[in-house]
Amino acid sequence: MGGSEVADLGTQFAVEVEGVVNARPESMVNDKIETGKVELAAERIKILSKSEEMPFDMGAEELNLELPTLLDHRPLTLKHPKIKSIFKVQANVAKSFREAAEELGCVEVFTPTISTSATEGGAEVFKLDYYGHDAFLVQSPQLYKQIMVGALERVYLFSHAYRSEPSVTTRHLSEVVQMDCEIAFVEKFEELLDYLEFVGTEMVGKASEYSKEEMKFLGVEMPAIPKKVPRLRLREAQEIIAKETGSGRRYDPDLTPEDERVICEWALREHGSDFVTITHFPTKKRAFYTMPDPKDTEFSLSYDLLFKGIEICSGSQRVNNYEELLSRMKEKGVNKQGFEMYLQTFKYGLPPEGGFSFGLERITMKLLGLSNVREASLFPRDMERVDLRFSS
Repeated sequence: MGGSEVADLGTQFAVEVEGVVNARPESMVNDKIETGKVELAAERIKILSKSEEMPFDMGAEELNLELPTLLDHRPLTLKHPKIKSIFKVQANVAKSFREAAEELGCVEVFTPTISTSATEGGAEVFKLDYYGHDAFLVQSPQLYKQIMVGALERVYLFSHAYRSEPSVTTRHLSEVVQMDCEIAFVEKFEELLDYLEFVGTEMVGKASEYSKEEMKFLGVEMPAIPKKVPRLRLREAQEIIAKETGSGRRYDPDLTPEDERVICEWALREHGSDFVTITHFPTKKRAFYTMPDPKDTEFSLSYDLLFKGIEICSGSQRVNNYEELLSRMKEKGVNKQGFEMYLQTFKYGLPPEGGFSFGLERITMKLLGLSNVREASLFPRDMERVDLRFSS
């Protein structure tokens, strides 16, 4: 091989190399790079594609870029070893969710992301013109997965979901990937909690095992996964938070982000668990399809699964009685128009059922200790960005 080929090489060139691969001498092993255990004695190099001068140093161990810059140059930054590793781990999270759901006997289904109704009955929807008719991007696959359990009994799915929320936080996106399970013939609330916690812990545990090399490369510790996830009713959790902090909002309808952090710290300290399940949120603050607790209808048979200080999953036992569902929709001010197909499911007999939904990006963020959920999304969407920033 002549020196001219080497002299012509530049950063990020695409090349074809022939040569001999050998193990590096032990003293030269570098665990901080992907090829750190081997060396290549090149015999021939062919340049396939050249690169223009880079806008920043891609060869550094860390990119050290501000998040907007990192996202504005996504085609480049995705090539960095540490950024690539994030999405290798994310792929293993999705793989592990699929394995856990199938272990429960769930069948994978594929549902639409365009609907004639606002799934959750709220205003946070993206409206579109659908051949002269009003339609919406789904806020969740909720309606369709409930329809599907009437036919297949146990289903799971991956779905893109959309929320038109005019705020920018480190934990919210306008488009997310949801991983959902819906299970029929479930009458006991505790049975649903068992399913939820099985999928959550199995998914995170397996993904961590599959991703050992990437997590070591990223300097991330393995999560604390208990044999039994601690469970608390909302009011119980709020009492603990008040004792832990010396203050608290004991009668709020939900946990604040700070509350979630505190209760997860408590669960890790007292139970050796990075997970904690919170149940029985106020009925009036949950969606119309959520079943009230028959023992105390002020509260619902609902739950959130928290992981490392943040909610990664939400769900509930569902209202499956047709007349009761109509009553709940009326109470919530939800118009039946656009829900006709959904309501057929209940009008003609749906067994007791429930389900839950995980957020792929949030799980990835917390598993890897990322500071912003946008780092866990290949091409994040929020009120300031579709690919590039609107203000750039």
